Amino acid sequence: MSPETTTQDTRGSRRAILGTVTSTKMDKTAVITVIRRVRDRRFHKFVTRRVKYKAHDEKNAAKVGDLVEIIEARPMSRTKRWRIVRTISHNAEVALAEGEKAAAEGGK
Repeated sequence: MSPETTTQDTRGSRRAILGTVTSTKMDKTAVITVIRRVRDRRFHKFVTRRVKYKAHDEKNAAKVGDLVEIIEARPMSRTKRWRIVRTISHNAEVALAEGEKAAAEGGK
C-alpha cells in the first residue's frame, strides 16, 4: 500500500455535499445552502428542505451564487464543521455583471 492510501484510510470516510454559496461576509467563512427534495411520509408530496452550513474558505475564493462541494472537517469554531473542497461552477449573473463593468470602464 502506498502512503497516500494509508493516510486516507486512517482519516475515515467523510461526507461530501454540493451546495450554493449564499453569503461570504465573514472572513474565511462561507454560508452554503443545500437544498434537498424529500417525499412527505403522510401526504406523499415532495417537500423542499433547506439546510445552511458554514464552511471554511481559506482563500476567500467563493462568491455568492457559486456551486461548491463541501466536505466534513474537524470543528473550526462553534458552528463551522465543513470545508470547501472545490468550486464546480461560478454564478453566471455575477460573471456577466463583472464583464459589463469591465467593458464600461474600457470604453471611458
